[in-house]
Amino acid sequence: MTRHDDAPAGEQAGQHAGFLHGMAAWAEKHRISPWRGSFADFIEQILPGRAALLTRSAHQYLWDMMRGNGQTDDSGRFRCRLFDDELFGIDEAIDRVAAYFKAAAAGSEVGRRMLLLLGPPSGGKSSLVILLKRGLEEYSHSSEGALYGIAGCPVHESPLHLVPHSMRADFRASYDAELHGELCPHCRARLEEQYAGDFLRMPVERIHLSEAGRCGIGTYAPHDPTTADLADLVGSVDLSKVAQYGDEGDPRAWSWSGAVYAASRGMLEMIEILKVKREFLYLLLTLTQEKNVKVSRFPLIYLDETILAHTNLAEFRKFLQESENEALLDRMVIVQVPYTLNYREEARIYRKLILAAAPAFRDVHLDPHVLHAAAVFAILSRLPEGEDKEAELVKKLRVYADEDVDDLQHADIRRLRARDKSPDEGLSGVSPRFVINALSHAIISAQRNSLSTMDVLLALKDGIESDARIEPRRKRQWVDYLVLTRKDFYNRWVKADVHKALFVSFEQEAQDLLSKYLDEVEAMLDNRQIRDPMTSEERRPDERFLRAVEEKIHISDAGKQSFRQEVVRKAMGAFKRGEPFGLGSHAQLHDAIQQYLFEQRRDVLRLVGSAKRPDDDVRARISAVEQRLVDEYGYDAHSAREALNYVTTLLGQE
Repeated sequence: MTRHDDAPAGEQAGQHAGFLHGMAAWAEKHRISPWRGSFADFIEQILPGRAALLTRSAHQYLWDMMRGNGQTDDSGRFRCRLFDDELFGIDEAIDRVAAYFKAAAAGSEVGRRMLLLLGPPSGGKSSLVILLKRGLEEYSHSSEGALYGIAGCPVHESPLHLVPHSMRADFRASYDAELHGELCPHCRARLEEQYAGDFLRMPVERIHLSEAGRCGIGTYAPHDPTTADLADLVGSVDLSKVAQYGDEGDPRAWSWSGAVYAASRGMLEMIEILKVKREFLYLLLTLTQEKNVKVSRFPLIYLDETILAHTNLAEFRKFLQESENEALLDRMVIVQVPYTLNYREEARIYRKLILAAAPAFRDVHLDPHVLHAAAVFAILSRLPEGEDKEAELVKKLRVYADEDVDDLQHADIRRLRARDKSPDEGLSGVSPRFVINALSHAIISAQRNSLSTMDVLLALKDGIESDARIEPRRKRQWVDYLVLTRKDFYNRWVKADVHKALFVSFEQEAQDLLSKYLDEVEAMLDNRQIRDPMTSEERRPDERFLRAVEEKIHISDAGKQSFRQEVVRKAMGAFKRGEPFGLGSHAQLHDAIQQYLFEQRRDVLRLVGSAKRPDDDVRARISAVEQRLVDEYGYDAHSAREALNYVTTLLGQE
């Protein structure tokens, strides 16, 4: 994260104006277009041409919202953009959630099952549900997502419930749409008492889903099981109104404050659902299967809503141990939401959390590998303990990050992912919250506004060793994973950065090496001698030099001839086209010469940490490398110097 200086006044004014314009556009989009009329007006003005939309079930409505926010790629995979900027690395879980709603919307038996998201803490379950709820709120403000309800109805039910059963066949014939649902007791009583049964006079209005307004989106969080009351879900008698209406069975004397009523027409989120009493679960599962709830003194109350619950693994395992819960589990669709196993996606989670933090945190500069290194450690901790050697773990991590490993093709990588993945991967280990806590500690403890990867790895080590919840054996293993992260990932990344930055400082030397390689290769292929520029004597081509370059990119002795012929062929083609054959003309040869030159110029890097004062030329080159790390690779002055010192230390150990 780079610290941003205060913007000039003119630029700030432009930003403020842009924000105001954006707010105005948002307000215009969300401007409530009130529609209110009688049921007769609704049938005449609203229903024609929109019957299919107005008779959608809650599952169909939610799936249409997801489809409106998504697209299908060339491979046929549906991707919902709702989650793109918030959830990273859990695409498989999101795909399963989308598949559930697609099947439920099509009318399959899946819609009669409760959707349960299962995963470790801080894995994205709650965020996924929140994004769906926000999507529903937005969708209800659109033309396609317009919803209408009976005005004053405590469950904001569809006005089409007013259509008598004896006329629903005629409705289907007239509008080619199926009607489901019954009037709630409250509206049935109003219809009789206020309108003398004349349903065409019942008032109807457009409604907008809102969690804050308790319209179409409900949330239930568990209480202490000893004090939890079913009334939190289904309401209770309002004693203050019993005296007014004289009967506890009067719907107007009932408190319709339960979460299932708030969620009618939309979604009910059940937080940590397995912590609730079993009677709560049976009520919810009956609601999911039959779309009805039964409360005392009332007939069945029809409620159309989708229930999305989530829980953690500890509660789920405890739930599994009780045999009487088997029937309940059979009526749930369980989608696992594990931690991501892609360290690049994990790093995006950290970046999002840091950007959402206080300015004191997000303005601290992090070197370009801080988040990736922390993410690698986190992924290592999420792999199940087994016999995998360090090299296999490193290979697995790189495969999960879709990197090219050992010359494997992408199809081979996909097969490896499917073959190697254990069902327990991603269900335990370090959470993003643990890593962010360590980052926060490192930022607070820092003496400057800059953190290096080594600073953060040390902060993670301190966090592990000081956490009383982690058993000693696991502490040792996780510290070993930090060492593995540094050795097999960070060392490679930082050496590559310095390598590339240093290479530019010796660009002319690299070009000279390329020319020498071409001269030597052409002479070798033509089986002729070459004139030495220093002695003017003829000699055999320098096979040792050629192999020293080629071995940097793992060209075998058996494959050297074909590689050399390919290089010469490309060079001749460039010559015929009148183009120069430079370092960028052959990617493999570019890498080989870059690495060869790096080996030859290690002495320059060693002078970075040497007590011996470098001469002006070397000092200028070192300064240029540092500046290039800052300008092109995401370092600041402090972390660039740290990177150079670190790589110098590594070279001294080789």
